[in-house]
Amino acid sequence: MKVLKTIKLFMNGEFPRTESGRSYPVYGFRSKKEYARLCQASRKDLRNAVGFAKAAQPKWATRSAYNRGQILYRMAEMMEGKRDELGSILKETQGLTSSQSKKIIDTSIDHFIHFAGMSDKYEQILGSKNPINGPFHNFSSPTALGVVGLLSNEIETLDLVCERISAIIVSGNATVVFLGEKTEALLSTLGEIFKTSDLPSGVINLLSGKIDELAPQFFSHMEIQSICFAKLNKNLLAAGKKEAANHLKRVSDTHGLASISLLEKTIDYKTYWHPIGQ
Repeated sequence: MKVLKTIKLFMNGEFPRTESGRSYPVYGFRSKKEYARLCQASRKDLRNAVGFAKAAQPKWATRSAYNRGQILYRMAEMMEGKRDELGSILKETQGLTSSQSKKIIDTSIDHFIHFAGMSDKYEQILGSKNPINGPFHNFSSPTALGVVGLLSNEIETLDLVCERISAIIVSGNATVVFLGEKTEALLSTLGEIFKTSDLPSGVINLLSGKIDELAPQFFSHMEIQSICFAKLNKNLLAAGKKEAANHLKRVSDTHGLASISLLEKTIDYKTYWHPIGQ
């Protein structure tokens, strides 16, 4: 008898079960045969994940841009070593061919490398020296927002999720990610990649479960400074924006965005004044 795998959550660099004890099945492609069981994260799991992200974010933000780039590049290396495992999961749960899986994995690796190279360049691209009337230099510089929630929908593939995670963390943010139907079966493998990439615990936290249950908590949690999503259910989004407005949470639709435009959604700006000649 085959023993089904239970895919746990990934929080604070560990793989805990959900505190609620709930789970639900993931089926093979076009099959009623269970491939594995996933932990159904609860509101308390989300609160714990946000707590871990909040604790990890300040130290992560103080790492040098070069070091953050090194760690993102290490993620690409670790994913390279997980090709067979990722391909097997994509084949069994989504019915992808070897060539289709290879293309998605290649693109995912490319995203990690792209943002690794962007780590010490985006500030030059997005920053500015501002013209003023006075004996001062005035500079605007991009800075991390803090804790960013990422809501992945049911059609987002592995490469899109990796691109969004990379764009969020490269500037010094920490993130809590809700994985959609096309990526939730990859949770433990992604967690292993992040855990073995020298990434500080708590910077990336991965949850699986029911989006109708957790999305409202993402929008209402006051320690999440920003929410990123693509093609979220209209009713969930409308209610979420109303809740987010109560504490000025940034809500960003990242559908169709890439590279520097995607990164720009998860940064804020600080302006510095410096007297001329001093």
